[in-house]
Amino acid sequence: MAEDYVELIAELIETRGEARPVDIAERLGVKAPTVTKNITRLRNVGLVRREPYRAIFLTDEGQALAEACRRRHRIVVAFLRSLGIDEETAERDAEGIEHHVSDATLAAFKRKIGHP
Repeated sequence: MAEDYVELIAELIETRGEARPVDIAERLGVKAPTVTKNITRLRNVGLVRREPYRAIFLTDEGQALAEACRRRHRIVVAFLRSLGIDEETAERDAEGIEHHVSDATLAAFKRKIGHP
């Protein structure tokens, strides 16, 4: 859950300039109270910060996690594409794989695609 949230928050900040709970709820297909509960959890572990009635921001730790998730995602997509999987399917499948792939498997994917 944390990885999905920080990745989405980073994306919303980049594309819309802010990450609002209503946008997170819409994108994840959940209700606002679920987002509020999960944002509180993320705040408690130091991944996000939020002021009342304001957007959600990533801490340095949250930003680092979001970047790591993006790197993993790009590697998994590239690996799937190298197998001949179309872009749309590779993107969709990578969403499930990226959160469960081990470091050893990810390293093997990188070697296979020639990723530095």
